Amino acid sequence: MKFIQKLGYYLGGVSIGIVILMFFLGGKKASCDYGPNARTVKHLAGLKKEYSQDAKKVMSIKELDSTIVKNIIRYGNVDFSESETRTEPCKSYVIDNTYKEQPVKITLKKCDSLVTILTIKL
Repeated sequence: MKFIQKLGYYLGGVSIGIVILMFFLGGKKASCDYGPNARTVKHLAGLKKEYSQDAKKVMSIKELDSTIVKNIIRYGNVDFSESETRTEPCKSYVIDNTYKEQPVKITLKKCDSLVTILTIKL
């Protein structure tokens, strides 16, 4: 079998495989959250949230609501150098993002299935 024939069979199989994957995964919300930042942010965004008095004050002054804060967390980047991920029973995370072209830093504490937002700095 010549190289051109082998290449044709290979490309034909790959294209059939892609069509099959698109058929099975087309309607599903499949995601590839394999990096540490993506997994952490996705997990924190999905948990129930409480707000400290300091965070509530900043939210009222800067006119932020819980949806905006949730999106800042979901699409932010975890600063692992400032976070305390090895403490037990609660872990502390610092998330950096921007809102209206201003840098935002959110400090939160995760205990079991509850995330407490400690500070929001704009």
